Amino acid sequence: MKKIKVVDLFSGAGGLLEGFMQSGLYTPKASVEWEKAPIDTLRHRLKTKWGISDADEAAIWFDMQRTEELFKGFEDEKYGKSKGLDYYIGDKIDVIIGGPPCQAYSQAGRTKDEHGMKYDYRNYLFEYYLKTVERYQPELFIFENVPGMLSAMPDGTPIVELIKSDVEKIGYEIIEDVRTHALIDISDYGVPQNRKRVILVGLKKNGNSYEECQQFLTKFYDEMLLKYRSDKKVSVEEAIGNLPKAFPLDEPIQVKGIGKQSHTLPDGDPSWGHVARFQNKRDIEIFGLLTEDIESGRNELQHADKLNEIYNKATGGNSKVHKYHVLRKDQPSTTITAHLHKDGLRFIHYDSKQKRTITVREAARLQSFPDDFEFLSTRGNQYKMIGNAVPPEFSRRLSLAVKDFLSYLKENRK
Repeated sequence: MKKIKVVDLFSGAGGLLEGFMQSGLYTPKASVEWEKAPIDTLRHRLKTKWGISDADEAAIWFDMQRTEELFKGFEDEKYGKSKGLDYYIGDKIDVIIGGPPCQAYSQAGRTKDEHGMKYDYRNYLFEYYLKTVERYQPELFIFENVPGMLSAMPDGTPIVELIKSDVEKIGYEIIEDVRTHALIDISDYGVPQNRKRVILVGLKKNGNSYEECQQFLTKFYDEMLLKYRSDKKVSVEEAIGNLPKAFPLDEPIQVKGIGKQSHTLPDGDPSWGHVARFQNKRDIEIFGLLTEDIESGRNELQHADKLNEIYNKATGGNSKVHKYHVLRKDQPSTTITAHLHKDGLRFIHYDSKQKRTITVREAARLQSFPDDFEFLSTRGNQYKMIGNAVPPEFSRRLSLAVKDFLSYLKENRK
């Protein structure tokens, strides 16, 4: 069977592309990512798992905002040399996938920024994504982002309206009612995590009217994608419960190549990522209190005001936002975020005997990465890559729906 040609933009470590590759239906022509750790990880995965021999060249480390150089090739002091997307894509591409960085659209980002992210350049990175779509004219594009984009309006105009306008100008359509159709709960698709994302499918008009394009897109969301939903939700315990346990030590130890450790080291290669991050005695004690409270069924310490009280008493602070959350073993996880690389207190393991936050490998499993997926770079960068990724299991199911859609369009277009 002839494989579908795909290009991955703002690729990160490759979670979105990973799912497309797992389906066995696609072949990657090129990827673009501007952070070093993710592109190194993606190249390694493409070479070692998927046998893409030119991954070091076709997975391009570069700034998407420098579009002309990206298209035609460049030689740069920081990014090195590349022949450019024109060379790797050639005459024809079927699907472009990707999602520009979401920090400017996220509710958390807007809350923390004094200007509500109004002046953040990342508000408009979608323009460079669409420039690439315009140049290479795929049948479809897939644009993934956070729910916050539905309310973001940095210049007073809703960002979704800006995207719709720009999409139409280059000969494509997206679904009219984005909130109703394109806001997807990822936990419905075999991922052990409560994670909502906007999945915009851009359809090349190809002479079809606006009404016809909307009918096609509605069929995709309401029939084809829904066909790949799971029968049941996957819980945290189902995802990570069989991993080796890590228990608190009486006193911290120094481990060569790893650093200061507060917990026992499970057997196996530490580079696999199942090593507990260092926790101080204060936090270990609090984790024990919170997890035992849940295991006992009392649930007396789980309300926000009580968690605030515990945190402020422990730190001597006066924060109005509590820092702790224990993952419930019989439910999907809370949303895994890139902030995990700075602070894991909202991702406390449910086992009261372990008294720790989740490891890199546990975060990866909650994002549905397979166990043979290797994350390169530091532990902080690994957490960040995982939090920023599209869960591969959702992506795999999405890729199957996209294949169905392409087949349907081929049969039903005028």
